[in-house]
Amino acid sequence: MAHEYMLYVMPGCPFCHKVLRFMAEKGIELPQADITADPAAREELKRVGGKVQVPCLFIDGEPLYESDGIVAYLEKNLA
Repeated sequence: MAHEYMLYVMPGCPFCHKVLRFMAEKGIELPQADITADPAAREELKRVGGKVQVPCLFIDGEPLYESDGIVAYLEKNLA
């Protein structure tokens, strides 16, 4: 079953960089939204996730927070 993904990030966030670095090392490409450059993405993150916290990976519309949790998910499912 194919999943729908969206990774919410912002520049300067060390936890975002951790996730992005892992993705680059593993050759994982996912759609991304920069919440500082895209106000609609910021509002979507707040509306669905209930808070404005990055990194956040939406998996089929469900938020997954925390860089370690995101890396673990990507390692298990996409690497």
